[in-house]
Amino acid sequence: MAQCSNCNTQLSGPFCPKCGQKDVNLERPFLELLGEITRETFDVDGRAWRTLKTLFAHPGQLTAEFLAGKRRKYTPPLRLYLFISVGFFILIAWIAGQGLLLDQGQSAETHAESQARFMSDDMPRLMFLLLPVFALLLKAVFPRRLYFDHLIFSVHLHSAAFVILALILPFEKIANQNLPALALQVTLMAYFIFYLVTSMRRVYSVTWPGTIGRAAAVLFGYLVVFSLLIEGTSSYLIISD
Repeated sequence: MAQCSNCNTQLSGPFCPKCGQKDVNLERPFLELLGEITRETFDVDGRAWRTLKTLFAHPGQLTAEFLAGKRRKYTPPLRLYLFISVGFFILIAWIAGQGLLLDQGQSAETHAESQARFMSDDMPRLMFLLLPVFALLLKAVFPRRLYFDHLIFSVHLHSAAFVILALILPFEKIANQNLPALALQVTLMAYFIFYLVTSMRRVYSVTWPGTIGRAAAVLFGYLVVFSLLIEGTSSYLIISD
């Protein structure tokens, strides 16, 4: 009978009954081993696609089902966030490096590289810190719910926001001169507002007026904190350089 490689306990299945480690045979062809690691890491078994479909087609349902204990068929919230955020920050760093996010008066030769470095190195850490901040703001307007509930909501909302921003930001430089690009950006921003309000109503089960008012308060507070944090970090980096 096989033994656990970690604690030498006799195995009767794929997982050790004592320490919980999965029995994985590493002495296999590389491509086979890589395929298994990829499936386990990114859930390429249908769960990832089901999760993304639910995330955007039914705002708030992913959070509601997770909090109700229906978790097996979806990608875990933190893994979903990491998977989406890695792709998002790679994209946004590339966009910044092309000079597409520069303000008027900034030059690509002087500012694009530093902006790209900020987007790839500092922004991911700042956004991860803002996840619990957003949850705290939700706790302020929905005090009867557990902080854990708000944190899961925050993770799912930020995951959706990153995908929406990934569609908006590439058109940032041409939106002022290109009507279709501007219309696309406005439509996506409107969808995000709709997404936020609909998600909050589904998860927290309050009336539409109550949801809209609380969503506006949370979004305003979050934007204030976000602006202060970004401004403070940018100033600190300029002084450090």
